[in-house]
Amino acid sequence: MFYRECGNFKDSYASDMAIFPIPLDRWGFIIMLFLAFVIVPLFASEYLITNIIIPFYCFALSAFGLNVLAGYAGQISLGHAAFMAVGAYSSFILYGRYGIPLMPSILGAGVVTAIVGTFFGLPSLRIKGFYLAIATLASQFIIEWVIVHVHWISGGVFGTIEAPNMFIFGWELDTAVKKYYFALCITVLLMTIGKNLVRGQLGRNWMAIRDVDYAAEIIGVNLYRDKLTAFAVSTFYAGVAGALIAFCYVGVANIEEFNVMTSFALVGMIIIGGLGTVLGSFFGAGFFVILPIAINHFLGTFMEVVPADILSNIESIVFGGLIVFFLIVEPYGMARLWHTIKDKMRLWPFPY
Repeated sequence: MFYRECGNFKDSYASDMAIFPIPLDRWGFIIMLFLAFVIVPLFASEYLITNIIIPFYCFALSAFGLNVLAGYAGQISLGHAAFMAVGAYSSFILYGRYGIPLMPSILGAGVVTAIVGTFFGLPSLRIKGFYLAIATLASQFIIEWVIVHVHWISGGVFGTIEAPNMFIFGWELDTAVKKYYFALCITVLLMTIGKNLVRGQLGRNWMAIRDVDYAAEIIGVNLYRDKLTAFAVSTFYAGVAGALIAFCYVGVANIEEFNVMTSFALVGMIIIGGLGTVLGSFFGAGFFVILPIAINHFLGTFMEVVPADILSNIESIVFGGLIVFFLIVEPYGMARLWHTIKDKMRLWPFPY
């Protein structure tokens, strides 16, 4: 009986455009922030923080970037992991070689990645659909080849750059909890900016392009500018996510962490989580991070029964099957299911 529209009067444009129009939504968001900032650091183990929660935040950022491009702007990308690699190597170079402070290095890596992403987004001005997917897939292999073979970037074919000690305002991030807070603060900041961005005029332009691009152009949307802006914003988030993964999770910059399978996994995240939603990016990232652990724990008792070749590929089989399942049953993903539940809660027990 608490989740109701009744009694929530909107007497200004600001209240009408609020992200959380119902008080229970606002309180739920505050509780989630309290859990993230207070409860998790106090009670979660180092393994849980380092291997599950931090990569969850990083992949949520990257998935949101891909969601901006594919879910909001309707532009397909199959090379998103390569832009994460650009962000990882750029941040290491800016911070480790040139001595730029940590936060400007990570944000600067996002800017460098946005420039590279805008360049590879130029084909979207002329092609779309399947052809754009192939063009973005080519960017994955081009970026991988450049990073591997340019000695100044990676140190050679087998080169791996280790993360230097991280300092921010003279405070060393040398524990899992400190790295957790660092990743959490950046995630909250960028997700808040992204949520307001997709709700504004630029977000409406992207959705108009996604629905019918030539109709959007007729009503005054600048297709060239807004498509390239979508690529820039999307790859900026990917670059920051790649830098966070390299600094806070893996501890090295290695191109093997950002291969084409990671790009496909990111596409699966936004399909399962929900296209065109911020919440879907979190759902998809959480699903991607937790699913392998759940599968390994579940199949641990069946190692002598299930054939080894199936065990070695069971994660890909389950993940691919779930993508097909969601495409058939709920094309809008887990976020749509959550919104359906909320809508029913608003009306219950009334049928109208």
